[in-house]
Amino acid sequence: MKRLFEKVFGTYSEREIKKLDKTVDQIEALESEYAKLTDAELKDKTRQFKERLEKGETLDDILPEAFATIREGAWRALGMKHYRVQLYGGIVLHQGRIAEMRTGEGKTLMATLPVYLNALAGKGVHVVTVNDYLAKRDQEWMSKVYNFLGLTVGVIVHGITNEERRAAYRCDITYGTNNEFGFDYLRDNMVIHLHEMVQRKLNYAIVDEVDSILIDEARTPLIISGQGEKSTKMYFIVDQFVKTLKKEVDFVLDEKANSVTLTEEGVERSEKHFGVENLSDISNIELSHHINQALKANNLMKLDKDYVVKDGEIIIVDDFTGRLMFGRRYSEGLHQAIEAKEGLEVQRESKTLATITFQNYFRMYDKLSGMTGTAKTEEEEFMSIYNMDVVEIPTNKPVIRQDTSDLVYKSEKGKVMAIIKDIEEKHKKGQPVLVGTISIEKSEELANALKRRGVPHEVLNAKQHEREAEIVAQAGRKGIVTIATNMAGRGTDILLGGNPEFLAKREMKKQGYSDEILSMVTSHGETTDEELINAKKKYEEIYSKFKVETDKAHEEVKSVGGLHIIGTERHESRRIDNQLRGRAGRQGDPGSSSFYISLEDDLMRLFGGDRMLDLVEKMGLAEDEAIEHKLLTSSIENAQKKVEGRNFGIRKHVLQYDDVMNKQREVIYGERKKVLEGENMRDHIFNLLENIIEDGIAIYTADAKYPEEWDLDGLKDYLSNMFLPANSLEFTNVENLTIESLKGQIVKVAEKIYSEKEQDIGSERMREIERVILLQVIDTKWMDHIDAMDQLRQGIGLRAIGQEDPVRAYQIEGYDMFQEMIKSIQEETVRYLFSIEKEVVVERKQVAKPIAASHGDQDGKNSPVVKKEEVGRNDLCPCGSGKKYKKCCGQ
Repeated sequence: MKRLFEKVFGTYSEREIKKLDKTVDQIEALESEYAKLTDAELKDKTRQFKERLEKGETLDDILPEAFATIREGAWRALGMKHYRVQLYGGIVLHQGRIAEMRTGEGKTLMATLPVYLNALAGKGVHVVTVNDYLAKRDQEWMSKVYNFLGLTVGVIVHGITNEERRAAYRCDITYGTNNEFGFDYLRDNMVIHLHEMVQRKLNYAIVDEVDSILIDEARTPLIISGQGEKSTKMYFIVDQFVKTLKKEVDFVLDEKANSVTLTEEGVERSEKHFGVENLSDISNIELSHHINQALKANNLMKLDKDYVVKDGEIIIVDDFTGRLMFGRRYSEGLHQAIEAKEGLEVQRESKTLATITFQNYFRMYDKLSGMTGTAKTEEEEFMSIYNMDVVEIPTNKPVIRQDTSDLVYKSEKGKVMAIIKDIEEKHKKGQPVLVGTISIEKSEELANALKRRGVPHEVLNAKQHEREAEIVAQAGRKGIVTIATNMAGRGTDILLGGNPEFLAKREMKKQGYSDEILSMVTSHGETTDEELINAKKKYEEIYSKFKVETDKAHEEVKSVGGLHIIGTERHESRRIDNQLRGRAGRQGDPGSSSFYISLEDDLMRLFGGDRMLDLVEKMGLAEDEAIEHKLLTSSIENAQKKVEGRNFGIRKHVLQYDDVMNKQREVIYGERKKVLEGENMRDHIFNLLENIIEDGIAIYTADAKYPEEWDLDGLKDYLSNMFLPANSLEFTNVENLTIESLKGQIVKVAEKIYSEKEQDIGSERMREIERVILLQVIDTKWMDHIDAMDQLRQGIGLRAIGQEDPVRAYQIEGYDMFQEMIKSIQEETVRYLFSIEKEVVVERKQVAKPIAASHGDQDGKNSPVVKKEEVGRNDLCPCGSGKKYKKCCGQ
């Protein structure tokens, strides 16, 4: 039915493209008019567009003219003009969608259209690439046209300074990698001064190779880790000390409020024991925190009631059900304090300072779009997670590549023999061959086999992006054999006969010209610098020579069939296979592709099923004999669909967990931002204060109807232990008290004490002290909370054994833990502020310094997911679902 509908009305993409015909006609109609403008007049269009936007016009209103401007600008600065199909793609990107455009159709140039248009709004546009080399290359290449039209362009790559980052983000357009953008966001939310932040509000991003970034890399979150100031030894030292303290003398236990606090005598003993002058001083926050947690561990937390010791670990017991809560850890160092109390090994200190998934990072942009050669197979995921549909952009010229059916062999050995034979045949007739492997290991095995047969070749494995790009660019030369992992050289076109620009630049480098000069000489802009003029002449001379050679070679390679692609096995994702195929047959060139498969390949062995093996066995195939059969092809595709579905499930699972953290992260980062922006925090402090007072009143007036039944002495003790000086509270008119009037009396006393303290210290200094303490307390608690949530997530899968949904349990318990953390932030902040002395020296400092930033597999290796030997069929699945492996990912 769907096929019949598409036959009559066209595919979804064809219908969407048709809607854009009128706009594209408008853009092309302006070509002759804009060609007559002088350079200065064309550049002035940028100023005019900005003015029109300020007066209330929208980006959609100026789109045809803006696209016509950048189109003419690209022609003058780069010698390139956007094809009609690129105009369609540019509009799709501007609309916040995914443009699927075949390899070699000019995605980089297409992106300049929406980038220029959206940059006119002055809010910043981010162009996201998969590696530093491509970010730098695209920025250098396309900045020629943006600069020509009066816009600024920056680039974010690994190893640049904070000042350079800030300057790059202040530009109209910023190129960079997904990792760098994500880590900068996390680092910005760890700074202690506003001027240290580098990013602006996230406005609009175009993600190049969108499938690689938003799908392939979405399983592993970005993590910034660091060493906290706390030492695990300190837990044991403090535990030993706390065990010497006496109840009612050194500390007061309030079981009703579930709190334990030091008395004045206890504070003195602590100061004497640890050699500090004032335990309440900001510099002693860490020590005070350790003592408080050790007091709780030893006096409030009961073995076999609140927790049990099992296999050398502390396992929390659920208050309500009495069930063991595997994976859950008490936050803020309480769990470590209990471990010290019980004489167990204290588990690792909190090291994750900040974390976010790419899904949640990129969903923060006001508008997000993407481009790639292959996205249609993952359209459901793009729509459900990012709310982006995929529109296929037609090719500029028809694709005439010949794709043969899969060749299936019984064994790996037979398959490799056939691949070598195919390479040798193509190499002899001068046809260039690109061989795609799914791992570095496989590429090296094949390279060794070719070496033994004396076939010259290049090997690429996604390690050196710049050299890689040069090799890939030359992979279309006559007789060249290139072996590459499937991801190697993404973003670089393979031109039949070779790439004259790469060859000319290489020759210029040999003659001593720098990268900076080469970047300038390849610009089509005018210059008056004599050195540049001479270098430009030299480059054009060398380029012309190579152009003649490569044009001739182009025709020769076309005559022998163009680029031949060999896939050495099917990837677990059909999309990766399509990417490999798409490297041949660009811009109407001839080309061919073949996939070689053995029944010993990981994908076939794990997901192909026994049915295929039985079929081949019955046919009695020899080792070097291939089989082509529709049943085999559909079985392979079904195996891929099965793995794609499972991987989508895993990514969705990761996102469900991170969504819980994301809401919490937004709250905490929002609070930090207020502090950093220098808002007057006095009212905020009194909001915290009132929350604490309300909590205390709720505890000591509970289950009592009349004021005379309230435990007002208990409330006084609670508040004096929390933040008010002893004997500062005297309640009046007790018999007529209401909850509100009781709160009013306490707030009045607290305000008086705080105002006197502020007068003593000075208002301006007091505001800074508030900010310093808030930042330090928030960061300490948040860091501990991230660690506790991570521990909870790792162990939550075990809840499935008790028929409990792990994700739901994580949401509920994560919310409870977050509320506990907020309450703890309020109490600690108020306690420190009320105990501050006039002489105190305050300065902002990071709670923990970042020492590493990581995101999953950093070497670009893309191996198939295979069953690890250590996971037994009846073991719990490592994905965290709580199911047995055989019932989950091992199906």
